[in-house]
Amino acid sequence: MEDDNGLDGDLNANVRCQRTGDPKLDKAVQHWLAWDRNQWTRAQVESLVGAGRVDDLRRRLCSRMSFGTAGLRAPMGAGFSRINDLTVIQSTQGLYSYLCRYFADFSSRGVVVGFDTRGQEESGCSSHRLAKLTAAVLLSRDVPVHLFSSFIPTPYVPYAVKKLGAAAGVMITASHNPKEDNGYKVYWCNGAQITSPHDKEILRCIEEQLEPWSASCWDVGLVDRCSLRTDPLTQINSCYMDELASLCFHRDLNSSSPLKFVHSSFHGVGHAFVQQAFRVFGFPPPIAVPEQKDPDPNFSSVRCPNPEEGESVLELSLLLAERENARVVLATDPDADRLAVAEKSDGCGWKVFTGNELAALLGWWMFFTWKENHSEPADARSIYMLATTVSSKILQAFARIEGFHFEETLPGFKWVGNRIHELSQTGSRVIFSFEESIGFLCGDTVLDKDGVSSAAVVAEMAAYLHNKHLSLSQQLHNIYQTYGYHVSKTSYVVCNDPPTIQRIFSRIRNFDGSGSYPKTCGGVQIVHVRDVTTGYDSSQPDLRSVLPVSRSSHMITFTLQNGIVATLRTSGTEPKIKYYTEFCAVPGQSEVSTLEEELRKVTAALVDEFLEPEKNNLIRRLV
Repeated sequence: MEDDNGLDGDLNANVRCQRTGDPKLDKAVQHWLAWDRNQWTRAQVESLVGAGRVDDLRRRLCSRMSFGTAGLRAPMGAGFSRINDLTVIQSTQGLYSYLCRYFADFSSRGVVVGFDTRGQEESGCSSHRLAKLTAAVLLSRDVPVHLFSSFIPTPYVPYAVKKLGAAAGVMITASHNPKEDNGYKVYWCNGAQITSPHDKEILRCIEEQLEPWSASCWDVGLVDRCSLRTDPLTQINSCYMDELASLCFHRDLNSSSPLKFVHSSFHGVGHAFVQQAFRVFGFPPPIAVPEQKDPDPNFSSVRCPNPEEGESVLELSLLLAERENARVVLATDPDADRLAVAEKSDGCGWKVFTGNELAALLGWWMFFTWKENHSEPADARSIYMLATTVSSKILQAFARIEGFHFEETLPGFKWVGNRIHELSQTGSRVIFSFEESIGFLCGDTVLDKDGVSSAAVVAEMAAYLHNKHLSLSQQLHNIYQTYGYHVSKTSYVVCNDPPTIQRIFSRIRNFDGSGSYPKTCGGVQIVHVRDVTTGYDSSQPDLRSVLPVSRSSHMITFTLQNGIVATLRTSGTEPKIKYYTEFCAVPGQSEVSTLEEELRKVTAALVDEFLEPEKNNLIRRLV
């Protein structure tokens, strides 16, 4: 897809606006046609107006995107509620205005801009073009821009922000979302994603100046002509790989390991970067899945580009591993910030690890290697591990026995990254963090989840265990024997109707009368309820949640009398209601089948009783 081809229309062209009968919508249409210079998205709006598709126009033009757990994310296409040239220009103008007010030295620090490999021909829209437009807006105001010349893993942007001392960073990506989507992810000067109040203030600044400032904002060629634009790719890649070596502890063993690995980059950015990471660790490059190693914005070989979906989307990787006699499969999502892992079972078939299981292994490994280099037990008091609150409590079990600190955050790695930064200011070090949706961070070099470094660390852990005649699955069993079994279930239902989601959560909050939450789930008594959306927590003396209130999404957690913890929450990036359940057993309790059956019953009741999928026309996850 060409970046410039046919996209620069005449802003002063005669605008013909057919009336829709809705004054607010007519004004939005008029603004769109007056401001948009992308001929394809202009044509989309003109076509909808001509066809009288008022509801579609209203959805596209009468609302704006807001910052969720991963920044702005929406389908590509025409409209203020979608990702396109105009909304990216508007977002960057707002970001510029806010950064100007916040940083006295903004004009010297600049902004890092990166992009993945997404694109949509019918909208004339690609991540690369949107990154150039982001840069053009900033360059038009004499702000230095560190624009990567080629696609990169998402973690490279926060890493570059810190390394270059930039005021902020922007990554154009929709990660593992469907091919129709794209996004605008913003990082603060500390290298972590923005949180409140920055997100709300940036949105306010966007709305203050919706009309593009000048023709320069549309000039993608500016990035090639302006001396204020630099390309940080070579420097950042080199520095990243140098620092990645600090996570490697057994390079000699790695180089001689007979273990073979297969890697899929899911048609995204990860192939070359994971290959480099393996070389840093002393491994030969992993065997690449040929159909998936090169970028493809259509994600042609998978039904969805999310490796978290498990065996059904890992089919090509597992088939290749069988042919090559490789025992471990690694899959990074399209922007390489997430990692899925599968291992050949001793009998037959494959074990695809959940995010929680992989976190148990990585958490154990990171503490094990830390202990190898720190002989004094007292040293453990200065280190931390972090997890989002909907993730497994396995790290908490580690911390309780081993003596280090563990903390939970709200869902979303933006909370994890900012907490790592805060702890670093006090001299504490976070050695591992994770979220259950296969997002992991080994160490604290990057303040966001990182599939590239995690892939190399998993490979080293697997090689070490193989040398000890242990598989990853066997070591996971050993971990549970020592720290207690943590059996969990994570899934979701799809709901494309926001009012239905509101009704579902309103019903839960008034289940047994006004302001009364459910008292049982599947016949098991609920002993505590925490509602982060409203700030209520029945387990606290003052009934206030310890975690920050987050009114932008729904999240309710139930603690049951049998020890199961269950959470319902809306996704910050997709039209999903996610549910998480976990049974945390004490060490020595090894009747796993009993735990799993009890968890299955409660999980089924949680969905059927509280979400009522059939009544609410919810789409259950395809497994």
